[in-house]
Amino acid sequence: MSQDTQPTPETPEVEQAVEQLTDDSIHALLEDARSKADEHWNEVLRLRAEMDNLRKRTERDIDNARKYALEKFVESLLGVADSLDLGLKACQDATEVAPLKQGTEMMHGQFFQTLERFGVKPIDPMGEPFNPDLHQAIAMQPAEGESNRVIQVLQKGYQLNDRVLRPALVIVSQ
Repeated sequence: MSQDTQPTPETPEVEQAVEQLTDDSIHALLEDARSKADEHWNEVLRLRAEMDNLRKRTERDIDNARKYALEKFVESLLGVADSLDLGLKACQDATEVAPLKQGTEMMHGQFFQTLERFGVKPIDPMGEPFNPDLHQAIAMQPAEGESNRVIQVLQKGYQLNDRVLRPALVIVSQ
């Protein structure tokens, strides 16, 4: 034998353990190893199934969240819709304008209270300095006082929480 292929000297404990191994004990060790491998394989399969179920459940939850995200908001607006229906019915039989005006003001208040409950706030910048993040200037006009201030609001803007849904359309002083 060449020097590279010579067996390495074994410790006496290893030699003694190898001598004590019989065919039956080798079979027992092999069966024990196989049963542990089978247990681990079954555990891997269960974990894969759990992960797949978790992924499917998460996808279903996300789909439902997207589908029904506006449910509470829409339910809150149904009261406003009912009030509008009653207002239209009252218009058909009305002979006086004052009660119609009062009912319309109540519906207006109910509508904007509902919007505010869900984080929608109006942007009404009359007299404020022009802010391009909140306002959209459509014209500039000469005016007395400071320049670059909102002198007329043509259309209110709206924010949802801190995000601008629609900027206010304004005329700014020159």
